[in-house]
Amino acid sequence: MIDSHCHLDHEPLVQNIEDVLSRCKKEGINKVLTISTTLRSFPKILDIVDKNEMIFGTFGIHPHETNTDQISKDEIISKIKLNSKIIGVGETGLDFYYNNSDKDKQITSFKNHIDAALELNFPLIVHSRNAEDETYEILKSSDKNLKILMHCFTGSLPFALKLMELNSYFSASGIITFKNSNNLQNTFKQLPLERLLIETDSPFLAPEPMRGKKNEPSFVRYTLKKLSELKNITPNELDKITTENFNRLFFNL
Repeated sequence: MIDSHCHLDHEPLVQNIEDVLSRCKKEGINKVLTISTTLRSFPKILDIVDKNEMIFGTFGIHPHETNTDQISKDEIISKIKLNSKIIGVGETGLDFYYNNSDKDKQITSFKNHIDAALELNFPLIVHSRNAEDETYEILKSSDKNLKILMHCFTGSLPFALKLMELNSYFSASGIITFKNSNNLQNTFKQLPLERLLIETDSPFLAPEPMRGKKNEPSFVRYTLKKLSELKNITPNELDKITTENFNRLFFNL
């Protein structure tokens, strides 16, 4: 298994990384991707990936942070080149649900991340909430060679089908285990296996039956189990598929 999206620089994970990784190994998890969201978080991520063989990282600015953390394409590229274990661009995108940052600044940041991902030929990790039309139009207008990963996908089926035309990947989080997620479950039923990944987004969004607890990468097994039920295959089969998808997207394997 691979947890394709978590935030190991956040508490309580950062202070307990060895225990977190020990539990990962017991569950058969062999890679964890920890995601950058702010300029100030990135030094922690560099330290974490340097000290742990199974952990890889990304660099990017979350849309919530774009009022303060504006960054150019060249600056993004220079950060990513600091360490060969930084393998993705993001988390970036648009969030018009909370509007923690100005919409125009979010859009500018998103486009800068896209340009950096294209120049590096790296996957772009996309956050989209209450911004389906704007997210799609920006991605559609980008170079067709852009590698797109829709992280913690919770969008509508029409949005997903349009993103499929752009060859997007979709990551399922613990949200698909929630009792009120029927629409999302139906969407994932219709997405092709070769485009699916799994994630925790820990320490947030703990899946059933761990809701109410701080999420951690080892809990990705619950998402794998639920997604395998939706796809009518065994967890072992889905584990193999999602692992191959991750390695193809991030390592060209």
